Amino acid sequence: MPGDLPVMLDDLEELVLRESFSSDHDAVAASATVVAALGARHLGVRPEPIVVGGVTHLRWTFGTPRVLLLGHHDTVWPIGSLRTHPWSVTGGVARGPGVFDMKAGLVQMFHALRSIASADGVCVLVTGDEELGSRTSRDLIEQSARGCSATLVLEASADDGALKTARKGVSQYEVAVHGMAAHAGLEPEKGANAGVELAHQVLAIAAMADPEGSTTVTPTVMSAGTSRNTVPAEAAVAVDVRTADLAAQALVDVRMRALSPRLPGTRLAVTGGPNRPPMDAASSSALFKLAEQVANELGIGPLGGVPVGGASDGNFTAGIGCPTLDGLGAVGGGAHAAHEHVVVEEMPRRAALLARLVEAILEGRQ
Repeated sequence: MPGDLPVMLDDLEELVLRESFSSDHDAVAASATVVAALGARHLGVRPEPIVVGGVTHLRWTFGTPRVLLLGHHDTVWPIGSLRTHPWSVTGGVARGPGVFDMKAGLVQMFHALRSIASADGVCVLVTGDEELGSRTSRDLIEQSARGCSATLVLEASADDGALKTARKGVSQYEVAVHGMAAHAGLEPEKGANAGVELAHQVLAIAAMADPEGSTTVTPTVMSAGTSRNTVPAEAAVAVDVRTADLAAQALVDVRMRALSPRLPGTRLAVTGGPNRPPMDAASSSALFKLAEQVANELGIGPLGGVPVGGASDGNFTAGIGCPTLDGLGAVGGGAHAAHEHVVVEEMPRRAALLARLVEAILEGRQ
């Protein structure tokens, strides 16, 4: 079984201690240096560094790629989070910022590739802005997946180690309301209250959701006004949309752009749109069946597979027609939360699953 657990934990500690907050390009660049060195130790070659829009991504290419291994090294944790969420391994559980999402997945990936007879036909892509929507890496991801027969995503697993067989598509919007300021005590009637208009729009936006149809439309960050005694001239709301299929994603887009103001003197500006297409279950079905076979051969089955609401870069690879299986990374929980953790005894097993799955695809078993 690939992966000496003490070595894997040393590698994981090295990655976690190098904080990599997505919005800090210098921190992401420093993290890329550490990831590149770690990969080079295990794979024998250094990666191709690719900087787009100030964000550092890494790519290893072995021969003509047929399998893309996809991950990211950025995290949602601001620099300094180690002071409040320090690296630790206690009772078989590793903790620290980004340990589950998804630095343990990177460690497992490097150990898996080190264990196979030949990596010929494999491309490894580790991006630096996944947590921000992959604005600078989307083209790179799609380019790397084209021509491949499979993409395996090293994002963390779902509950109980289940693989992620489908993901919702994501759209992101901002609705800005423009009104007119006035003194709230002397002449409020001369203003056009952007805050009140925003309240109308928030209710209209929330009503677009269809939970039974797996569509969620969620107003999130809101702002309005500049002082307590002034009619707000400006207001805004961010909107998070999750849909199971492209038709639903397009329908919400039409409805968002059709929003209209209710109060005289106000106007709206809607920006944003679809960010990631849905990852349909059909894109993962054959790969999941193969993963089940491999897990049984290794004696580490049975595997679970579930659809999830969160998105990943696997949405992009599935969106261009490359068969994609996600959630092959760490087993644990608490992504983005204070209780983020990894069950360390699962790390060698997950590395073994990945190694044999890559070999099976390269052997043409898919």
